[in-house]
Amino acid sequence: MPVNVRIPTPLRKLTNEQELVQIEAKTISEVITELQGRFPGIQERLVDEKGEVRRFVNVYVNEEDIRFLQNQATTLKDGDEISIIPAIAGG
Repeated sequence: MPVNVRIPTPLRKLTNEQELVQIEAKTISEVITELQGRFPGIQERLVDEKGEVRRFVNVYVNEEDIRFLQNQATTLKDGDEISIIPAIAGG
């Protein structure tokens, strides 16, 4: 089932400047695996060495934070939009 993944500007150099990538996946975990397969190096930007989504990276499914859903086990349906939002440090 295809879902659309919005790639943030800082990661677009890894996706050949693509802002929107269509991926076949049933869960957020599968999205990350598929992204890594197509764009090597992107996974380490999204998850830590334990496989958890990094603290400073927010992932949304249709504007809902996966941390309030089932995290990487969050199930997806056809046409869902996944947004990857890196936290911006201020000061």
